[in-house]
Amino acid sequence: MKIYTKTGDQGKTSMLGGKRVLKSCLEMEAIGEVDELNAFLGVLIEEIEDDFKVEKKKLINIQNNLFVVGANLAGLQMNVVSMPKLKNSEVKKLEKWIDKMDLELPKLTNFILPGGSEESVLAFYARAICRRAERQVIALSQKYKVDPNIKKYLNRLSDLLFTLGRWFNFKSGETEIKWQR
Repeated sequence: MKIYTKTGDQGKTSMLGGKRVLKSCLEMEAIGEVDELNAFLGVLIEEIEDDFKVEKKKLINIQNNLFVVGANLAGLQMNVVSMPKLKNSEVKKLEKWIDKMDLELPKLTNFILPGGSEESVLAFYARAICRRAERQVIALSQKYKVDPNIKKYLNRLSDLLFTLGRWFNFKSGETEIKWQR
C-alpha cells in the first residue's frame, strides 16, 4: 500500500466510513491536535532518562489511548459499533499517577513558570499541546456527541503533564521558578 493517494491534493480527506471533509474542518482540527500531542509525547519519551522506565511505559500507554481518542473523533459522523472506547478506568489511572507524584512534591503555593530540566520543559510543552487539543474537542462537542470520557481524559492528561513536569524538576534537583507579578 502506498502512503500517498493523491486524493487529498484539493484539501479534502476521508473520515471513517469514507465521508469527504475539508482538512480544515472542526473534526480534522481536533484529530490533528490529538495527533500532534501524541507525536510530541513520543519526543518526551525519547528524551526521558533510562532511570524512568516506569514513566516511559505509562506514557506509551497514554499514546495508545490517544489513538483510541483519535479513532473515536474520526468516527463521530458514523455509528460504529466496533469502535474501541476509552474506559473511565484510563481516567482513573491518570488520577492515580498524579496523586502518586503529588505525594513526593512540595505543596504548590504559587504559579510556576514552565522550565527546568529537559524532561520537565517537554512535559510542560506537552501540557500546552494537550490543552489546545482539549479546546478543539470541546468545540467539536458542541456539534457532535463526544464521549464524556474523552473530554475527562484530555483534561486529566493536561493535569498529569503539568504534575509530571514538576516531578521531573523535583527528581533532577531543579528549583521551580515562581511567577513574579
